[in-house]
Amino acid sequence: MPNLVLNLWKKHLGHVPDEVWEHPEIKTLVLADNDLFEIPCKIGDLQHLRTLDLGHNTLTHLPEELGHLTNLRDFLYLHDNQLTSLPASLCNLTALRYLNISENAFRELPNAICGMKSLIELRATDNRLSSLPDCLTNLTHLRELHLRNNQFTALPESICALAELRQIDLRGNPLTSLPHSLADLPKLEKLDLRWNTAIDLPPWIEDLESRGCAVYV
Repeated sequence: MPNLVLNLWKKHLGHVPDEVWEHPEIKTLVLADNDLFEIPCKIGDLQHLRTLDLGHNTLTHLPEELGHLTNLRDFLYLHDNQLTSLPASLCNLTALRYLNISENAFRELPNAICGMKSLIELRATDNRLSSLPDCLTNLTHLRELHLRNNQFTALPESICALAELRQIDLRGNPLTSLPHSLADLPKLEKLDLRWNTAIDLPPWIEDLESRGCAVYV
């Protein structure tokens, strides 16, 4: 099957047009920047989707049927909406490698994300997050964790379970401490702590830098 793309970016549609449902074979669907306030349940019929872009809209919720897209494995963009939660069914997206939920209104990281065991990159910047769920340790393939501009004062020691992490972006959080377990991440290449004014750097930061991790403060 060819890699069919339906790109409806920035058309100011206001709703998802019927032509989308006429192409159940598409693998990439771009509906970004269209003033969308809802996504029809029919989205679950697009069983061949590998990439879905719903960014830059005004969505406050998503249908449970989004969790039917088990072939979604490349990118899911949900950034710049008004979301406060995700459907529990999204835990079925076990092949997904990239998720962007930045610029929403999340106060907690949805537990559904913990089921996305193939995630390599998670972007959750510019929300209202103050803690990470214990189940995040399920994301054993995660390489990039972007948490810029949230409300974290600390991170859990369990973050050391994310042994594949290469980059952690913690810019613009009111951090007061860092877990010592960060020093145990064997592949960490970049730790960004800029725009944190209340944190005293622990001595083990020097150990991270000595082994080649770039620490920005």
